[in-house]
Amino acid sequence: MDSALIISYSKKTADSLTEMLAQASVYNITTVSNGGEARRMLIERDFDLYIVNAPLPDEFGESLALNIAAKEISVVILLVKAELYDEISERVEDYGGITIAKPINKPLFWNALKLAIATHKRIKTFHNENTKLIQKIEDIRIIDKAKCILISLFSLTEAEAHRYIEKKAMDMRMTRRKVAEEILKTYGN
Repeated sequence: MDSALIISYSKKTADSLTEMLAQASVYNITTVSNGGEARRMLIERDFDLYIVNAPLPDEFGESLALNIAAKEISVVILLVKAELYDEISERVEDYGGITIAKPINKPLFWNALKLAIATHKRIKTFHNENTKLIQKIEDIRIIDKAKCILISLFSLTEAEAHRYIEKKAMDMRMTRRKVAEEILKTYGN
């Protein structure tokens, strides 16, 4: 985990969290003091970890945490008063957020941080696999479109069109997708 955004109105808590994150080898740490600043930061860039120390001066922080948790590959830890823990954690955990009751003790925070790091690695792996699969599906779609053009224009069978694209890709040292894109550019719609 490389980067973190701490959203805390309390400077003392933010400094304490920054120190603990630095001990966990998270060095790119940004701190903001309210939800509005945090929402602007969400637009500007992504962080690996978000820590929301509720309540914030301009909002409680639960909706902010849910908004963050909805992002693709982010992990959020929400710090709430002990008396609100059960109610808030029930709602936030449905979206993958981690809730910790205040006051925070170091061992509990370390365990939550380790859980957040493991979760982030897992989410990142799934995100990368998903991106690769989407790319493969797009490649197949483009190649199939090119094959359909070859079949209709040159009366080739599907196997012959497939072989034509593969052979041209090998001969020209290009990917099959690039060859298919050239076919679409030349003969396509």
